[in-house]
Amino acid sequence: MTGRGWEARTVVRGDVELHCRDWAGAADGRPVLLLHGLAGYAGEWDALAAALAPGRRVVAFDQRGHGRSTRRPEQVDRAAYVADALAVADRLGLERPLLVGQSLGGHTALLAAAAHPERFGGLVLVEAAAGRAEDAPAQIEGLLSGWPLPFPDRAAAVGFFGGGPGGEAWADGLEQRPDGWWPRFEVELMVASLAPVAARDHWDEWAALRCPTLLVLGQHGIIPPAETDRMLALRPEVRAISLLGAGHDVHLERPDELHRLVAELLDELDELDEREGPGGLDG
Repeated sequence: MTGRGWEARTVVRGDVELHCRDWAGAADGRPVLLLHGLAGYAGEWDALAAALAPGRRVVAFDQRGHGRSTRRPEQVDRAAYVADALAVADRLGLERPLLVGQSLGGHTALLAAAAHPERFGGLVLVEAAAGRAEDAPAQIEGLLSGWPLPFPDRAAAVGFFGGGPGGEAWADGLEQRPDGWWPRFEVELMVASLAPVAARDHWDEWAALRCPTLLVLGQHGIIPPAETDRMLALRPEVRAISLLGAGHDVHLERPDELHRLVAELLDELDELDEREGPGGLDG
């Protein structure tokens, strides 16, 4: 255990190393597995993980092509991301964890929970949805290619990313080289990771989900209201919350509110476990 409250672990799957942050927490609470978004890294979840960890084990990891994990993996399709989440849960002994994912990490969580309902006990999607994001690859390529690299120092990066907790978190995801601060990812791999989301929608997977699900949106986020409406029409039992004033990075802008919402869902899952056992969560 480090002074930051988490222990570094590595999960190897094929030719990919996945670097994890593991908060030990209490052994009797339902564990939590956190999936960051595109171009992000595990450290974005530090505030939420630290708040949850006293009562349960929490794990976040740098997904393939991100952070300190393998930077240039051969595969970046949706199946590869899903298999990585399963591998981390299995290798680190997370029994039916609550999956929490933001943006593309939320999409991965959605697909993992739909394909493997017996493996996960609940789902929280943060600014993530099931629709087809046709223009996303071109948009993200333009956005990431527009970063003024290298940043001369960390302060310049914080300022570019908007300052505040969000700017600090994005700057912390950079790596320092002799000539300045650079991202820990390749733009072309980020674009390729979004291509499957642009190619088709995933409404069937969303409709097939049976685990308790929470949808957390930002008032100024990127999920169109019509898409949210369709998600709730297909699954009216899902609880959806829009946080006033928040944008796409809800987990960075409103960590306390997100913690409250996730903690409430975890309490409900724990109560279901006590009343019905883990099998009662499947339907």
